[in-house]
Amino acid sequence: MLNVGLTGGIACGKSTVAKMFVSYGAHLIDFDRLAHEAQEPERPAWKKVVDSFGKEILLSDKKIDRVKLGNIVFADKKKLITLNNIVHPLVYQSWHVRLEKIGKKENHAIVLSDVPLLFEGNMQHLFDLTILVLITPEEQIRRLIARNRVNKEEAEKRLNSQMPINEKRALADIVIDNKGSVSETEKRVEHVWQELLKKEKEKSN
Repeated sequence: MLNVGLTGGIACGKSTVAKMFVSYGAHLIDFDRLAHEAQEPERPAWKKVVDSFGKEILLSDKKIDRVKLGNIVFADKKKLITLNNIVHPLVYQSWHVRLEKIGKKENHAIVLSDVPLLFEGNMQHLFDLTILVLITPEEQIRRLIARNRVNKEEAEKRLNSQMPINEKRALADIVIDNKGSVSETEKRVEHVWQELLKKEKEKSN
């Protein structure tokens, strides 16, 4: 089994790239989804998050208002650390369980873990290799404003809470530049997929 970490800057099209890899046969574990599951109402992380940030972050159905919570933590790094310390240990537990299940079903699986803050969390050691999806910071801000319906100041604040993209580029094993057309990105993904197949074979031998 080849264990691959997939990351990228905010609004860089990482989810689209992940779907392309899945179409070739990769297994995908989405860390954001694991974090959402950990924070479902009445689950352990939910209780700790509400205790830390107050009931004001809850919607009428008791679910956490992710936009409201995001605005709080992206404006204050200490609060972001508090949230990560609550959620991350539970996410790791779920991740290991899913890795084991995939490994038992398929010896030669290529598992892609979509981890938004892979380099910020210094998690490279958890993977056989890492892939970075990137676009320019200017394009990130433009897409973020359109996608999340936030103003430019809010978009810049979210971008600034992450490691600069050039620093991430220096840490990544493979880089996929997503600034071009969908077909250009697909060609790059296909090329990288062939690389991953080779690396999985080498690891298994």
